[in-house]
Amino acid sequence: MASKAIMPGLPKDEAWPALPLAEWSATRDTLHLWMQMVGKLRLALSPRLNHWWEVPLYVSARGLTTSAVPYRLGVFEAEFDFISHTLRFTTSRSEIKTIALAPRSVADFYKEFKATLASLNIEAKIWPMPVEIPDPIRFDQDTIHASYDPAYANRFWRILATVDPICEEFRARFIGKASPVHFFWGSGDLAATRFSGRRAPERPGADAVTREAYSHEASSVGWWPGNGGFDAPMFYAYAAPEPPGFRESKVRPAQAFYEAKIGEFLLPYDAVRNSADPAGALTEFFQSTYEAAANLGNWDRGALEK
Repeated sequence: MASKAIMPGLPKDEAWPALPLAEWSATRDTLHLWMQMVGKLRLALSPRLNHWWEVPLYVSARGLTTSAVPYRLGVFEAEFDFISHTLRFTTSRSEIKTIALAPRSVADFYKEFKATLASLNIEAKIWPMPVEIPDPIRFDQDTIHASYDPAYANRFWRILATVDPICEEFRARFIGKASPVHFFWGSGDLAATRFSGRRAPERPGADAVTREAYSHEASSVGWWPGNGGFDAPMFYAYAAPEPPGFRESKVRPAQAFYEAKIGEFLLPYDAVRNSADPAGALTEFFQSTYEAAANLGNWDRGALEK
């Protein structure tokens, strides 16, 4: 079934812009660390939800947002605005503070981030060590990552704004338990997950984070903006636990392939953006990988789907 979701009125090159890793990766790495600061703030102040759903950010009309977060004086929202290139804090007390998104070190950004929280009386204990990246450096000591190209940050957001409604439309077909469409700032990916309704087998040796994330049978899809250990932006899909035969499944479109190193199907972003119908190609990938997971995993599809 073809997807109708695409940013209305936008030319294809604006809705699906190129995001070459060589030109974008330095900005991506710095921005990833800035997003981890904001994500850790949301994590510190939000009630715990299953599968860590209190952790992610959400695609907004201008970038990525925490949505409303409670604190002792009311609620606040923090939004990365990739049009005006600011991190904007808005509180229920009519306060607005901004931090410029510009070439600057992570340490410098973290110093202003902490000062901004203090000025708004937002109190939270934040662990200053990045997560889910190789060779992490404490935020307050990182003077290495200091890149920000506004044009590529804007492209990154425009892709999110195009892919998000496709994920939402795909999610709407499912009446079982399903995650929001959200951006995990740790791994740096947009994700949407469906659940069979059954608990998953325990993972021997798994840490507490992994045990909670994969406590129930799941089929997940999403997009990496050039991270995930590959040399280009990628869409992905996986089943957890992976049922026998999943990796041999014939999924669509033809450019999709199974990557045994991580146990996931991948579809290059460029294969989607260069297709005649990018939204339709992406929806085919989501649907065919889900069908493989659900059929081979013996999900009760009649009860879970519209």
